[in-house]
Amino acid sequence: MNYSIRGQQIEVTEALRDYVDKKLSRLDKYFDAPLTSDGTVTLSVVRGLHVVEVTIPLTGVMLRAEDRSDDMYASMDAVVDKLERQIRKHKTKVNRKFRQEGSLKSLFVENTAGNGHVATLDESDEELELVRTKRFDLKPMDVEEAILQMNMVGHNFFVFTNIDNQEVNVVYKRNDGKYGLIEKA
Repeated sequence: MNYSIRGQQIEVTEALRDYVDKKLSRLDKYFDAPLTSDGTVTLSVVRGLHVVEVTIPLTGVMLRAEDRSDDMYASMDAVVDKLERQIRKHKTKVNRKFRQEGSLKSLFVENTAGNGHVATLDESDEELELVRTKRFDLKPMDVEEAILQMNMVGHNFFVFTNIDNQEVNVVYKRNDGKYGLIEKA
């Protein structure tokens, strides 16, 4: 897989680029064929912390992991571990679905440990529990008003109807303290 590696407020040295390539090559063992999509790696320094973000688009799923610590290399290690957990979780879900449908072919290769046991996730990791449902009318407003409303209720995101295009949008507070807007494509 090809990765686009870029730095924000940091120069990406050749040693750092090699380390990123070496660590991300660990993920290749989970796939039957080389991936055709291009992943992105963003290395940055925010408020004295080294941040690594990796995004890998796959068919039907987007793998994304982020970590921040005092050391760029430690952040990279943590991100790869998070991505491996996501892949194993998705692989388990996909393989279970194929077994239920009677298909023998799976998207991911079986990862066997040296003892011959297949690495899988605990079934409890698959359980997603919905604990609350809210229903409310979406008031048409502009983005600035939505940000103010979000801050007033003390949430990290706010769903609203955008007055400019009459579409449902989401504003959210980013880790860097700025705001983001999610719109329908």
